[in-house]
Amino acid sequence: MSDDAPKSAFELAMQRLRQKDKETDVEARPLTDAQKAAIAEARQVCKAKTAEREILHQAALREAGTPEEVELLNENFRRDLERLASDRDRKIAEIRNEVSP
Repeated sequence: MSDDAPKSAFELAMQRLRQKDKETDVEARPLTDAQKAAIAEARQVCKAKTAEREILHQAALREAGTPEEVELLNENFRRDLERLASDRDRKIAEIRNEVSP
């Protein structure tokens, strides 16, 4: 692509990010196959735990007797999902930051 051709907003944004990385000496490192596999596993584990939590939540909702219980169950479920997503994101960040051998 020549420099005279118009660029999309995406291309302009990527160009600015590459320039910013150069200025701050950020090194672009592609993920290794092992890192990709570990990230996929972390996502799969989170997905499985989320599905398990959903099943348990639905069962608990069927047993709930009052609106207050339902509200408490929903709040706990929301917190559990946030914790699972946070754990997943933390693990993925750790994997991405691992130094390749």
